[in-house]
Amino acid sequence: MSDTELKRRIAQLEARIANIEQQLSIKNTREHATGQAELSGHPANSVASEDLEFRIGQFWLAKTGIVILAIGIAFLLTFPYKGLPPGLPSLAGYVLVGLLFFISYKWHSSFTHIADYLAGGALLLLYFTTLRLHYFSDEPIITDKFVEIGLLSGVVVINLIISIRKKAVFMTGISLTLGYITAIVSDNAYIIFTINTLLAILTVFLNIRYNWQNLFGYSITLIYVIHLFWFLNNPIMGNRMTFVSEPAINLLFLLLYTSILASGNLFRKNRIAENNPIIITSFINCTAVITLLLLITITKFRDVLFAYHMIASVLFLAYSVFFWIREHSKVSTFFYAIAGYTTLSIAIVAKFDNPDFFVFLSWQSLLVISTAIWYRSKFIIVANFIIFLIIFITYLILSKEITPGSLSFGIVALVSARIMNWQKHRLELKTEIMRNAYLASAFFMFPYALYHIVPEGYVIIAWVGITLVYYILSHILKNIKYRWMALATLLLTVLYILAIGLIRLEPGLRILSFILLGMVLLITSIIYTRLKSKSVTKN
Repeated sequence: MSDTELKRRIAQLEARIANIEQQLSIKNTREHATGQAELSGHPANSVASEDLEFRIGQFWLAKTGIVILAIGIAFLLTFPYKGLPPGLPSLAGYVLVGLLFFISYKWHSSFTHIADYLAGGALLLLYFTTLRLHYFSDEPIITDKFVEIGLLSGVVVINLIISIRKKAVFMTGISLTLGYITAIVSDNAYIIFTINTLLAILTVFLNIRYNWQNLFGYSITLIYVIHLFWFLNNPIMGNRMTFVSEPAINLLFLLLYTSILASGNLFRKNRIAENNPIIITSFINCTAVITLLLLITITKFRDVLFAYHMIASVLFLAYSVFFWIREHSKVSTFFYAIAGYTTLSIAIVAKFDNPDFFVFLSWQSLLVISTAIWYRSKFIIVANFIIFLIIFITYLILSKEITPGSLSFGIVALVSARIMNWQKHRLELKTEIMRNAYLASAFFMFPYALYHIVPEGYVIIAWVGITLVYYILSHILKNIKYRWMALATLLLTVLYILAIGLIRLEPGLRILSFILLGMVLLITSIIYTRLKSKSVTKN
């Protein structure tokens, strides 16, 4: 064998190995490149540069060229030819498809990568040629749109089978795109929802089987974009842009997409760590469905806004639990939990009138605290406290009248602090900041609410009652913080009676208030004295 023939054989082997590496997403290591450079006598950076040059010239240019060529031919096929028989462009298209497949077969051994790209281009042209049978012509060969959609769906299935068998991510992505185009072209709600559902199931399968996370994220995005296009009356097909009001079952399909797509990360192969693609896909799945669900229900389906957001809340919270139980996921658990809390909040606001829904939102805080502790998520707890304060402040601003329901804010704050203290080992909290913040909130919320609820003459009596409750809690829970809250409330009561009680209270209530507060202060002083003496005796 001559040197020329040997070099040619080696070059062919290298090309085949490079193609295998590309299909399997294998990259040459730095050590391998350095070793080859040492053997050839060339610097490593020169070899790397040359390798990049050949990859661009050999693979990237081939892929780009074939895609551009396929798009050009697709435009050629969709051109409205006047004076020619209507079937001639489609016939020419099918001949081109057959020719490309033939060339791909013939070049498979010598130009493997180009042959594969040609096959992908042929599949793309097969779809546009079939699309030409009904569209882009004044005299379509197939007049029944449903027959056309059936043929297009068959082409998409063939494309997907070939692409998946080759394990070609790029070709599979093109095939999925053609499937979503078919949904849009159908311009039929039920066909759109069905295709979206089937492709969601397929992409979940591919993600679990092959870990094609980028393709999974691409497909998730397209599913929700296609659903949005349907809701906007499918302007891509030339329809006037407007919000569609039928069918209402589209909301169920939205939740169905979410459930299917969430399982794509939940059951991923070998429980791969939550990398960036997994984080992004979970984020897109949560935010997209919340946005669409709210947009669709608030514009066209207000009568079911509460019901569907409650269902969505249960669904999201269930998936957050599944992610936590299955793998102690941090990020996906957080996204689905936040999505659950958000949809629950929307449902509460939709169900109850102002200001009642603020009260129910405050009680929701307990659910957030409980699940956050189970998930060991400090971030959710901090975020929940900030939201809790925002809800309370908004309630004060927007409420025309402070009702007894406002006491719920103080109760929730106390219970939240107690739950956090009870389960602090789960959060591994090193400080008392969050618990103190909730207790401080309760300290201000109770006096403020009672000041507006009870008649002016009985404010002092109500505040003294709060003081007694704090002392009782301190005794039962063996917690000195409640004693400090009791002392602070007593001092606040003293300031109130001196600043306001002397001027605004009626004589009878003024006398009663001074006597009651004085007795409470004296009794409290005696109790502290006895406690101090017992402490000294023990020491």
